[in-house]
Amino acid sequence: MNRSGNAVVAVVGLGYVGVPTAMSLVAAGHRVIGFDVAVERLTNIAEANIDLPPADLTRLRTDLASGLLELTVDANRISKADTVIVCVPTPVDESQAPELTALHSACNTVVAQARSGQSIILTSTTYVGCTRELLVGPLTDRGFVVGQDVFVAFSPERIDPGVSGHSPTATPRVIGGVTPSCTHHAAETLAATAAELHEVSSPEVAEMTKLLENTFRAVNIAFANEFAEVAESMGLPITEIIDAAATKPYGFMRFTPGPGVGGHCIPCDPHYLLWQLRRTRGSAPITEAAMAGIVQRPSAIVSKIRARLADAGRPMAGSRVHIVGVAYKSGVADVRESPALEIITDLTRAGAMVTYSDAFVPAITIDGKRVPTSSSEAAESADLILVHTLHPGETEWWTSGHDTGRPQVLDMTFRSEPRLIPDMH
Repeated sequence: MNRSGNAVVAVVGLGYVGVPTAMSLVAAGHRVIGFDVAVERLTNIAEANIDLPPADLTRLRTDLASGLLELTVDANRISKADTVIVCVPTPVDESQAPELTALHSACNTVVAQARSGQSIILTSTTYVGCTRELLVGPLTDRGFVVGQDVFVAFSPERIDPGVSGHSPTATPRVIGGVTPSCTHHAAETLAATAAELHEVSSPEVAEMTKLLENTFRAVNIAFANEFAEVAESMGLPITEIIDAAATKPYGFMRFTPGPGVGGHCIPCDPHYLLWQLRRTRGSAPITEAAMAGIVQRPSAIVSKIRARLADAGRPMAGSRVHIVGVAYKSGVADVRESPALEIITDLTRAGAMVTYSDAFVPAITIDGKRVPTSSSEAAESADLILVHTLHPGETEWWTSGHDTGRPQVLDMTFRSEPRLIPDMH
């Protein structure tokens, strides 16, 4: 088997994680077979019509033109790879239970195409034990001896979309193989795609590591949101408080409050842990409380909007609300799990007339209806402006009218937060 720099690697799932993974493998000298079941997605990738920074789009075009990155819907091509990396999304459904359809399908396909000598690396965030359940068991049923005939490991992705200067290749990577030889084979493939490799004793340890990373973020974001509410109730500016606390060089890590969390990780991953605990009658009260706070955050913001309008003598019905930024985070065109979607839905159902502006998201459809966009000039006639997401370089045009009484501004990024004067009496 070829494990040199020109090994063939199949990437199964070419979404927000799969494409950067494929590109990092090409940069490391591998030939990559990119497999996805969605023809439209492959067409968009082939045309470089996807959400990537301009420099990465240029690299993508180069990779495709060189033939080092192949795009296919033919599952049989997976059997030609020395290593297979599974990168499919693992969202949750409306009841916050894991939606495993894509993961099951991908693993079934990979197992069906597996051949002797092949390495299989699962990178999708999932519950503890999933690697053994969806890969090791079925491979064993096919007659393979894992650790001798095929090599299986879990190595969670660490990609931070929209963050300038972030590179997956500059980030350490965790790898947990079923056997030491499985870890070794996975490390050979991934060595050139990460700043360093941290090997752990099992797939389960690696799976739980990823859940800890994102649950840690979820809990702290929920706490930051809660602390912001407490500070506001005391007439204190949370941004100034966080800035002051961040001067402590130890024992404190900055987490900034906001409109909520979105994307494919933080709103979803902790629910995989909670779902698994419920199946075993376990519990994680702190995590449960944090996730409840995250789920409730959009409706809490709608309540703030209602209260602000009421203070101005306006009912929600008929009021004009403009939302600045609907992407789930700054610098991306991704609206998956964005709090803005639920906020818009609730405002519209309450009778508000909602518009939005977002240079990264030119169009969104909610409940089958396209949400109207509005220019900053037109938005200045709104009754309230909700600042949801600020993209890099965006001018805070709404601050000029902050003290005029109209429009009111509710800045949930807290960047234009007024310096409040405390009144504790």
